[in-house]
Amino acid sequence: MLKGIVIGNVVSTRKQEALVGSKFMEVQILQNGKETDEYIIAVDSVGAGIGETVLLTTGSSARLALSHPNVPTDAVIVGIVDPV
Repeated sequence: MLKGIVIGNVVSTRKQEALVGSKFMEVQILQNGKETDEYIIAVDSVGAGIGETVLLTTGSSARLALSHPNVPTDAVIVGIVDPV
């Protein structure tokens, strides 16, 4: 799993049919609690908003986080981290 901060929305008016209705977010990856220069686009499965710290799953397990396991995705937001 990865931890990151949602920095923006990605708008896609045309996408693969299985992804219609999905929200895409741009996430800046965190390592050791610090921002990095790494970014990833992820499908949002939990309703995250800009500025929130999130947990992501990537790779083949990302498909399993969605309701339809045959969705072509490599990164999914699976949790919102509560502020401490």
